[in-house]
Amino acid sequence: MPFVNVKLVDGVFTEDEKHRMAAALTDVMVKFEGSEAFREVVWVLIEELHTDGWHIGGLPFRGPASLMDGLARSKSLYESIDGHPVTRPELAEKAPVLEK
Repeated sequence: MPFVNVKLVDGVFTEDEKHRMAAALTDVMVKFEGSEAFREVVWVLIEELHTDGWHIGGLPFRGPASLMDGLARSKSLYESIDGHPVTRPELAEKAPVLEK
């Protein structure tokens, strides 16, 4: 039996949206299996987690503000890398871990 586990920040989606999400995920699994008979054994669990349990980039999640801050940090880091490193060692050399 396939088990699809979705973790979300609590309060973002309505009950109806979560039901529709589960139905759509089930449709995807059935499509890839190739048989409608598969539908009855697809399990979808949607877990909602309180915002104090979420962190992005090691910082507490604060909703859209966190996403915008993270994008700004990513843009800044990307722009600081000279060239386009394609291997992990090249990237580590261009953007070494910062000591705190």
